[in-house]
Amino acid sequence: MPDWVQDAIWWQVHPLGFVGAERDAQRATTHRLSRIAGWLDHAVALGANGLALGPVFAAETHGYDTTDHLGIDSRLGDEQDLRDLVDAAHATGVRVLLDGVFNHVGRSHPAFTDPAKRHWVRRGADGEPEVFEGHGRLVALDHTQPDVVQFVVDVLCHWLERGVDGWRLDAAYAVPPGFWAQVLPAVRERFPDVYVVGEVIHGDYAGIVATSTMDAVTQYELWQGLWHGIAEGNLFELDHALQRHDGFLDAFVPWTFVGNHDVTRIVDQVGEQHLPHALVVWATVGGTPAVWSGDEFGWHGVKEHRAGGDDAIRPEFPADPLAVEGGPVVALHQELIGLRRRHRWLHRARTTTEHLSNLQLVYRTEADGEALLVALNLADEPAAVPAVGELLAGRLDGGTLPAHGWAVLAPG
Repeated sequence: MPDWVQDAIWWQVHPLGFVGAERDAQRATTHRLSRIAGWLDHAVALGANGLALGPVFAAETHGYDTTDHLGIDSRLGDEQDLRDLVDAAHATGVRVLLDGVFNHVGRSHPAFTDPAKRHWVRRGADGEPEVFEGHGRLVALDHTQPDVVQFVVDVLCHWLERGVDGWRLDAAYAVPPGFWAQVLPAVRERFPDVYVVGEVIHGDYAGIVATSTMDAVTQYELWQGLWHGIAEGNLFELDHALQRHDGFLDAFVPWTFVGNHDVTRIVDQVGEQHLPHALVVWATVGGTPAVWSGDEFGWHGVKEHRAGGDDAIRPEFPADPLAVEGGPVVALHQELIGLRRRHRWLHRARTTTEHLSNLQLVYRTEADGEALLVALNLADEPAAVPAVGELLAGRLDGGTLPAHGWAVLAPG
């Protein structure tokens, strides 16, 4: 993993939704990527120094049905618009991650339409193209084909040459890890500082990272244990997820999040009263953290499993960031990200549970001989904290956590 990733905190954006693009592909080019550039100062003020972009390549609808990996979606602009965005980000000290969809393509992609590339598509025994998770418009690539390996190498390098700093590999869990093991070393020969994170929802995280040579994968196990444990008042579930998380950290540093473009917003998962508890855990455990754009405002949005069911979690943002009030949730993000920046070692921190019940959790998070204590109380009553130290964030009344309170302490 490149050294710079230790200090990376990402602000994640779904460009097509962010700029209010049309639902379907357009022939005319509309230059909208500059609207994202207008929000870079907000990302920096939040404490982020990375911009993780969702799909920007030509696609049929939502961006994950790519039709041209070397062309920018006309609803967003053109290649110069992307270059300008990357340059603006770099000028503010922000690195840029692109979203690459290489498990499948849209049916207008040359891999499907060009007879000379017929072998690029995975086909069933009946000769019909296989599709991704039942989505008929998403045609699966055949990752056993050397042509496909070289194509992906060429695409990754093409955009790295144009200044981007890394890649998120969409649906990486559906691609054989050995495929990435052919692609990524060839890319790193030319771009040794590239950061690559794969979208992996389930499976053997450490094994996938080791075989694929990706730097990291998305930590869905922690996300699930975090929101569900808090929502259900079962912090034993969160504790179990933290123990699993420690095991992953022995092998790699996961991409950590409480929200993204595919899931219900965190405030709707845990409720406003316990939103701070979710954010405190996210900010104080090992990992490379990402903020899903809009979560920092406490925005609501429920994912629905239907056509258009992602619209609520991928809303349009106003052109002017000042049109959105900051509020206490932004301030909490800034406070917690600032805390993390003052304790760089948190990137690889491990946790040790010191007190656990359904509604209370105290854990020690530490690395490199340094440590913090984190205390959570989900109950309607105050709770004694079996730890002492200097209060760094949150609130304590003597040695007691208020009802529904939290605190981060420097151990005494």
